[in-house]
Amino acid sequence: MERITVKIRRLDEGIGIPLPSYESDGSSGIDLRAAIKDQVMLKSGEIKLIPTGLAVSIPRGYEGQIRPRSGLALKYGIGVANSPGTIDSDYRGEIGIIVINWGKRSFTIRRGDRIAQMVVTKVCWADIIEVDDLDSTPRGEGGFGHSGIK
Repeated sequence: MERITVKIRRLDEGIGIPLPSYESDGSSGIDLRAAIKDQVMLKSGEIKLIPTGLAVSIPRGYEGQIRPRSGLALKYGIGVANSPGTIDSDYRGEIGIIVINWGKRSFTIRRGDRIAQMVVTKVCWADIIEVDDLDSTPRGEGGFGHSGIK
């Protein structure tokens, strides 16, 4: 498995909260925690920006993808509104998680709760070339469910 170094700077709000970590040997995402003073109530249908108290330096050629935690999504309907969110390699500000409550009940986020995960992955740039025609494929312009369910 390839390994890279991601530098993390703990901000004042993040003091006392564990640094992001992989929770198991096979995890692909590192858990990010809420760096809030006490707790935040997220009503059904509500969206809030939750700070993590962290800033990162991701190497050029990589990005951090912010994704929801599956247990929060299944049990409570809690997700990341812009999933996956992107942390670009040149961003040095605080990581904020745009959390949404798709559930039917209010959900309380407490200081230090694991609210999302970050997957660090490679990126590539595409060279954009304008053309008059595209190569043809058997699918063609078929989309939005054209292949059915089965």
